[in-house]
Amino acid sequence: MAEVFIRRLSRWQAEQQREAVADVHVEAYPRVHGEEFPDRQEFLATFAEDVQRPGFDMVVASGGNKPAAYAYGFVLDRAGEWWRALSGEVPWDCDIEELTVSGQVFALAGLMVLPANRREGVATRLVEQLLIRTDAALVAARVDPANEAAVGALRSWGWTRLGAVAPPVSMSDASSDGRAATVPFTAVSVPVVGSGTDTDIWSRALTS
Repeated sequence: MAEVFIRRLSRWQAEQQREAVADVHVEAYPRVHGEEFPDRQEFLATFAEDVQRPGFDMVVASGGNKPAAYAYGFVLDRAGEWWRALSGEVPWDCDIEELTVSGQVFALAGLMVLPANRREGVATRLVEQLLIRTDAALVAARVDPANEAAVGALRSWGWTRLGAVAPPVSMSDASSDGRAATVPFTAVSVPVVGSGTDTDIWSRALTS
């Protein structure tokens, strides 16, 4: 078993390694319901946008001079109202809206480990190193509730399920002519970790 080394990537380095990141992501999440996931070009387009987001940070685990795993994230948009899509009572003694507006919510946007490097604690080390430098008070991610391995890992890391993402609802907003406009609302500002459906949002309080 080759030793795995973890290091941080600058924004520029992350952009330069985008093809390698896509390779690891596709191999880590090869199929969902009989279809390939994710579409490589769709992933690359999303990753290119994520790299430019405020507070972007990324770590890579390498073994034998080849990438074995990646984890990355960014600060959620301060104008986002992602918490409105949550159903049920949020089990946190904090104001999620206030934390978001103040730029205190960090999104775990990507976590991928090659099959050959799983069950070695690589994911745990990656997430620890990713979060160690952030000044955020809360970390959040959307996860497929059917992904038992991901859910189990989050629980072991001290994360808590905030709730399910409610179906899109309509919000009334005055248009330029004074009439009410219907605007669909979703929780898309919280990225999906892994593959499959994205109905659950998990989170953990961060301490300095």
